[in-house]
Amino acid sequence: MFFFASTVFLSAFLLFQIQPIVGKMILPWFGGSSSVWSVCIVFFQAALLLGYAYVHWLHEKLAPRQQLRLHMALLLASLLALPVAADPSWKGAALEHPGWNVLAVLATAVGIPYLLLSTTGPLMQAWYARTYSAAVTSAHPYRLYALSNLASMLALLSYPVLIEPIWAVDTQARGWSIGYALFVASCLATSLYAWRRVSASDRLTETASFDPAPKPSWAECLLWIGLSATPSILLLSLTRHLTQDVAPIPFLWVLPLSIYLLSFILCFDAPRYYVRPLFMTLTVLSFVALDFSLDDGTDVQWLVPLISISLFAFCMVCHGELVRRKPPPRHLTLFYLMLSIGGAVGGVVVGLVAPAVFNAYYELPLGLFLCAALVLIVVWPELRSMWKVLLLLILLGYGLRLGMISFGYVDGFRLVVRNFYSQLRVVDNPDSKHGHLRQLVHGRINHGEQYLSPNLRRSPTAYYCEKSGIGRAFHAQDGVSPRKVGILGLGTGTLAAYGRAGDELRFYEINEQVLDLARKEFSYLSDSPAQVQHILGDGRLMLEREQAQQFDLLVMDAFAGDSIPTHLLTLEAMKTYFGHLKSGGILAVHITNHYLDLKPVMAAIAQQFGKTALMQDFAPGDDSPLCMSSNWVLLVDPASTARLLPQLVNAQTLQVRAGFRPWTDSFTNLLGILK
Repeated sequence: MFFFASTVFLSAFLLFQIQPIVGKMILPWFGGSSSVWSVCIVFFQAALLLGYAYVHWLHEKLAPRQQLRLHMALLLASLLALPVAADPSWKGAALEHPGWNVLAVLATAVGIPYLLLSTTGPLMQAWYARTYSAAVTSAHPYRLYALSNLASMLALLSYPVLIEPIWAVDTQARGWSIGYALFVASCLATSLYAWRRVSASDRLTETASFDPAPKPSWAECLLWIGLSATPSILLLSLTRHLTQDVAPIPFLWVLPLSIYLLSFILCFDAPRYYVRPLFMTLTVLSFVALDFSLDDGTDVQWLVPLISISLFAFCMVCHGELVRRKPPPRHLTLFYLMLSIGGAVGGVVVGLVAPAVFNAYYELPLGLFLCAALVLIVVWPELRSMWKVLLLLILLGYGLRLGMISFGYVDGFRLVVRNFYSQLRVVDNPDSKHGHLRQLVHGRINHGEQYLSPNLRRSPTAYYCEKSGIGRAFHAQDGVSPRKVGILGLGTGTLAAYGRAGDELRFYEINEQVLDLARKEFSYLSDSPAQVQHILGDGRLMLEREQAQQFDLLVMDAFAGDSIPTHLLTLEAMKTYFGHLKSGGILAVHITNHYLDLKPVMAAIAQQFGKTALMQDFAPGDDSPLCMSSNWVLLVDPASTARLLPQLVNAQTLQVRAGFRPWTDSFTNLLGILK
């Protein structure tokens, strides 16, 4: 058992440790969007499906010694793919089919090792079941599956706490490659052990030693797929719901995925952990709680535990029912193949199909309804006729309620659009205090607004008003004529309101839909007397490709939800920005955020580059009706500080936090700056 258990544990640990490593590695290349993680999960689930299909074919078509020979050869060949690393040539491939490009870069970076790792769990269980078929019960191979999920959860939980805060991502990748080489050695040792048992005994090839159970029906296989696909849909859609307004950080990726794996551990290790009445009741309560959460919007401090508990209930029911229906070991590989098909289907629906087909996040209500329908299906044979009718009516009513919630995603909005990067909504408020107000919203975060009345439509508003940090930075450049200004992040184009005749404003925006909305739904760009240019692409990557622009002012205002993508705040990124500034120019960084305290990051940057970091906090009063609270940091040469300070009000010079490690492209630690 030691050989089999140690190999399964190590393979599963590596399988799930590489997910946040490579996800973090490529996140900056595709705009820092939370959708990158969803597509990563699609890739990992698809690789699992291929691995399980390979194991099922191996188990059904080849003799034991042929299985051993083939798999040992593939393991040795996979070492040629080390060390794992994403190819930097994929940078900037985000604009054209970003979802498919994420899949391609993952396939080239970790495809072969990941595929071999994915085969280990079911293959070791199949070999174990056949080797010891006369001596073990049918539960023992499935306990190896519980062990693999325990290792997976430990890998995920250890990453944000032990791995990410200590090592740079390239060091993490090298360490993982060493671990993979150890796994290959362990797997080869287990294979040789199984080979000796084949040589000593013919039990592996005795078909009589297997339980001659009939092959499961297609209806049963479809139920397995449904019970596997639904938790996958809910995992990804609830993770997206959790991260859309916060930040696509490994911790918020890991938490839901760990809960998902915990349900596998409990259900497959010992079915007694699945107390059916308890979890059925908890699932119903979760349906009700999420119904209110989706309807009125819940603060993140309540949203995290609510989603965690609800996801756990859903996964325990679905995975518990899977265990209740698991076949004898003879059909073990078919069972796992169906589970992997379900997981991949769920991932594809959320990661690839939904952004292309839906204009809003309809996959979450869809997943909730499928879960409710599956609960009814699994208990249907045990119900009396009266209960069948009653529960069917309740299910239909719940479906109508979810339909109303889905309708609310678009009802009352002037326009709703969605793509790989985000869902954007334009909303009109004709009865605001100062007349007709139009807003651009991402999730629940305001990304800009404009008053449409002729006397206010050219006035900068919200985080960009005259008294905000960026408004004061523009006024500090009033003596410069003409001004050249670079702006990373377009939003509604509000900053174009500061443009004067002769000025040049260069907007860098990764999301084409944002550009379309700024042109068609708002008039800041068309009203500006300045020369306005638009560069479509990730702002940092575009600047890296350009000659020095000699900006008088460079504005960093690129947000994904409520946070700045971390790759835009690293030392390497700042070196690029400062390289495009004139002597005495200002780098203005918008750090308004509900959940992250970015002041230590900015102070460390200022120290590294010999700059002064001036923090301008602004809370509007009655004399600032067009403004919203904002936090801006202005990075300037020390010699220019005296010239800028008169324009600011109660500006704070940021000081470096003791022991704070500056962010780089290979090291960021968002847990360290959580408010």
